[in-house]
Amino acid sequence: MTEPLNDSRRLLSGLPLLCLVLLVLFPMFAPALDLEFYVSFVRRVLIYALAASSLNFILGYGGMVALGHAAFFGAGAYVVAILSAQGVSSALLAWPAAVLVAGTLALLIGAISLRTRGVYFIMITLAFAQMVFYIFISLRQYGGEDGINLSAPSTLPGLSLANDTQFYYLVLGLVAACLWLMHCMTKARFGQALQGIRENETRMHALGYPVLRIKLVAFVFAGALAGLAGALLANHNLFVSPSLMHWTASANFIIMVIVGGIGLRFGGVMGAAVMLVLEEFLRLYTDYWHLPLGVLLLVIVLFAPRGLAGVFSGQTSTDKARTPSEATG
Repeated sequence: MTEPLNDSRRLLSGLPLLCLVLLVLFPMFAPALDLEFYVSFVRRVLIYALAASSLNFILGYGGMVALGHAAFFGAGAYVVAILSAQGVSSALLAWPAAVLVAGTLALLIGAISLRTRGVYFIMITLAFAQMVFYIFISLRQYGGEDGINLSAPSTLPGLSLANDTQFYYLVLGLVAACLWLMHCMTKARFGQALQGIRENETRMHALGYPVLRIKLVAFVFAGALAGLAGALLANHNLFVSPSLMHWTASANFIIMVIVGGIGLRFGGVMGAAVMLVLEEFLRLYTDYWHLPLGVLLLVIVLFAPRGLAGVFSGQTSTDKARTPSEATG
């Protein structure tokens, strides 16, 4: 029994590499298959996968249910749009600025929010996100509620982001690097401590771990990555609006993580892919496409609590979570 199980798990462990290879090859074969439109669509999926994975980092590994993650996503997008309006188009300046602003915003919000727990933490992150949302609505010089258009994508030496294929490979490379970085962090001592805090915060505090500091660093890191995703989306859409940071956008990120698998390595990626693909497909047949997505979420919560990534990796609801001592060992 154990040998077939181990063989299946080894096979499943190779799926991420296979998916990466397919993603690399896709733009090469898309024109021949008359699928050039979907190069842009897959790029959008990758951007949302990064944003959802950044939320999964704090929700799945840190137990922080933040209902305001879209604030960092939208802030990163607005930084690129505002700098573009001021004549700063270089991605080498605009994108790091987006990451810095989103990370700083996460630092300010996290320093206050992380002093609360449970439903209070959920509500205070929601409150901060809505405040940020209304701040950007009030920026009439940058479109206010109507949003702001970018005259052109950011510029990079040797690359043209106006070229769908070149921009696609840049996004794929950045997303793959960020996912690898998050994976390394979860396997490092910091990530093990973060998971220990998720399991038993009181015990980790008693063991001498700086609980608040660890949670804050994770919160800022996730916010910065969400800001990078927002910067990429601004260049993808060439348009930014306050709707990117509305509480419904934060709820969509949480749904993506639940569908994909909370606390699983590729949970955010799989959740974003499934949600956006189904949305794109269902829009062709009905204006009430939210209903089938709601049914899907209900089915996953009832029959696959570990999400789709848990199903594919062979993990079930009976899998035991690691204890704090195992997480910090």
